Amino acid sequence: MQKFPMTVEGEEALRSELQQLKTVDRPRVIAAIAEAREHGDLKENAEYHAAREQQGFIEGRIQEIEGKLSNAQVIDIKTIPHSGKVLFGTTVRIINVETDEEVQYKIVGDDEADIKNNRISVSSPIARALIGKSEGDVVVVNIPSGVVEYEIDEVQHI
Repeated sequence: MQKFPMTVEGEEALRSELQQLKTVDRPRVIAAIAEAREHGDLKENAEYHAAREQQGFIEGRIQEIEGKLSNAQVIDIKTIPHSGKVLFGTTVRIINVETDEEVQYKIVGDDEADIKNNRISVSSPIARALIGKSEGDVVVVNIPSGVVEYEIDEVQHI
């Protein structure tokens, strides 16, 4: 069975979305279906078909979230002693060796990745290159435009 690594924040976000789907969205779409049924002929009732489609999406998302949560491997990086090593959940500041450009990323689960907020998936090329390395190491990352070398400047457990 596949485990889904996620941070504590990622688990909380999924649980919050699940709560929203079950307590707000699902009852709303059930009410919309009931209302559309009252309008008569279902074959040509656009509201009914739209509500049914939305219901299918909601039920599918609920199953997906419940599956991920039941197979979640929640990792609280704050409880792991700091060793200077890049691990899942750490925040890493890296410096492009060629350009001296500095960037900071938090390594998170696939569902939590958000490049705009510098949260990269553990399965991304950069994260895969960084995992297991230590502060001061230089890593080579293969990206679509070629190869980039980064020096690991700092690893934080935040």
